[in-house]
Parts: sequence; C-alpha cells; structure tokens
Amino acid sequence: MKIAIDARGINLYSGTGIGTYTENVLKNLLNIDVVNDYHVFWSGNNYESIKKDNCKVVMTSKKHQRFFEDYYFPENITKENIDVYHMPQNGIGFSQEITCKKIVTIHDLIPYVMPETVGKGYLLKFLKEMPIIIGGSDGIITVSEFSKRDILKFFPIDERKVFVTPLAADKKYMPLDKCHCKNFLEKAYNLANPFILYLGGFSERKNISSAIIAFSKVYKDLNKKYDLVIVGDYKDPDQKLVKLTNELKMESNVIFTGYVPEDHLPLFYNCCDTFIYPSYYEGFGLPPLEAMNCGTPVIASSLTSIPEVVGDGGILINPYDISEISNAIGNLLSYESLRTELSSKALIRAKEFSWQNTARSTLKVYDSIHNSGSTS
Repeated sequence: MKIAIDARGINLYSGTGIGTYTENVLKNLLNIDVVNDYHVFWSGNNYESIKKDNCKVVMTSKKHQRFFEDYYFPENITKENIDVYHMPQNGIGFSQEITCKKIVTIHDLIPYVMPETVGKGYLLKFLKEMPIIIGGSDGIITVSEFSKRDILKFFPIDERKVFVTPLAADKKYMPLDKCHCKNFLEKAYNLANPFILYLGGFSERKNISSAIIAFSKVYKDLNKKYDLVIVGDYKDPDQKLVKLTNELKMESNVIFTGYVPEDHLPLFYNCCDTFIYPSYYEGFGLPPLEAMNCGTPVIASSLTSIPEVVGDGGILINPYDISEISNAIGNLLSYESLRTELSSKALIRAKEFSWQNTARSTLKVYDSIHNSGSTS
C-alpha cells in the first residue's frame, strides 16, 4: 500500500494540538510500519527527522498553498499511484480532484457547537467546507467517542465510516524530580509559593474565569499560601481575565506567566500541587493527560470528551458549578493523602494512552479503507 500524508501541519501548526498530533502519528507510523510506502507532503525544515527508506518527502511552500492543494497534490498523488491519502488537520486542503481513497482527521466540531468561541473567518470557512470534506472522504478519523457522536449528530453518514483513535501525551511528560522543578521555576518565573496550575489556551470555552472565581472563594481557607498559575501567551486585548482577577482582589495570588517554552511545561506539571481544566468543550483534552503522565492530581470538567481521558485518574467537576469547583480545589489542596492517591491513579490511567497505540489504530484505518469499496 502507498500512503500519502499531508504533514505540512507539523511546522505550519507547530505547538498546537493539530501539529502535535500530525508529528506523533507520522513518526510512530514510520517506526512501526516497515511494509507500506509513505509519501509525505512537507513544509519548512526538519524533514530529516522523518527520513526512512520507505518514506519519500515532497517539499511544498508556505506560499501558494491553494496551488498545492488544488492542483499539485491531486496530480502528484495520481502520478505516484497513491492508494490512501490522509489529511490530519480537519481536512484543510481537501480536494475533490484527488482520486485515491481519502481519509481526514476531524478533531472536533467546535464551530458547530460553540460558534461564539471561534473567529468569524474560521467559522465561515469551517461551516462552508466541512460538509464537503465529510461527504467527500472515504474514512473519518476522530479522537474520542464523544467527537464521533458529535460528527454523527451533525452529519447523516454511516457510522462505520468514522474511526476513533485516541491521542497521547509526549514522552517528555513524565514524573521529574520535584525539587529540581521547584528550584528552576523559582529562578526562571519567580514562583516561590506552592501553586495550582492551568494551561491549555485562552478561548472562552476553556472557562478559565470559573477557575479564578472558584480559587478566590477557597484560597484563604487553605493550610498554605497557594497561587493560581496560568501559563500561556495571553493576548486578549480586553484583558478580561486580568480585570476579573483585579475585581476579586486576587492580583497577588493569580500569576499570568506569559509565553512559556514547550520544554518547560513538564516542569510546571510536576511542580504544581494540582492541575485544573474546567473546559466546557473538548474534542479530546490533551493537557489533563499530560498532567496525569507526570503523576499530577487533576481536577477536570465532566463534560464532552474529558471523562474518556481522565477516567478515575482525577476529580471530575461540573464546569458550570463554581461551588463544586471550589470544593474540589479545597479538598485536594487540603489533604496530601488525597493528592497522593490521585497521583497514583493518574499514572495508571495515563499508561492506557500512547502514540504507538494511536499509530497502530491509524494504520488499521488505512488498511480498512484501502480494502473497502470504491472511492467517494
């Protein structure tokens, strides 16, 4: 079987969920599959990292993307006699001119479910193109059973066309020496107090405001002085979260770190006493799994796909209930024995997810679609 993969997202969407997914699936496919041949469309540098005897890298440009998607890819795929073509980034770049079997990964349908949380341009593009992408593909990969149900709810397609391949955390997320982590974060980020951690983006659906409010209601009753550390490059021009923090008179207890290099994230996960993720909607929800891989106790939303990830490895809360979030924070930070118990459960649960398993499941999808009937 000759498999083509649009891997441009590895560099074009570096640091995002789609970029992480594409990179890890591709690299693990190339490591475990010595039977099939791979034809990889690439943009940018670092293609040496995927050099294999059975992998041909085809360079593209960041410019003229429509030319590559509409003309070059279809012609190249036909010329190379590709059997299966996989588009990992929600089908972006989908061309109906491609005649081989087409597989897309749809990570979530957030623009359909929570349109107010995405930009207008992306929303219009997504709503216009997604019916064409789903209708024209031969197979759809998604990342959770919840996302599969969402796809089937919005699109009347055969459920046998949709395959679930859960994500995984990178290997760098693992238990580390906590003293080392604490010393590093104190010097690099001036984090001297024990803290509760949030990271994972600043969309309104992430519900960070509820974490701040819930923390404000309980922090004075804790047996230590705790901070809430919010990691990431916060670019909201209205600074809503900062204003909320000031209104609650929490400016000395809520710390916005700004941009943090990805290699520092495992240290944050390892150093915090708990990780909080009160999101309203996730197609998968990778940050809680990264925290669990580090043995960090997790408080996470009970909605959408998140319970599939966390399982019994954390505390699940109703993200709309501030009191429930406050109680979870208070209980977890007040009882070290509970944190120790959840840490053990988190590590056990996290072992169920690996990129090798994701790649193996993806390869099974390729085989299934390749051996199915005619193309869409």
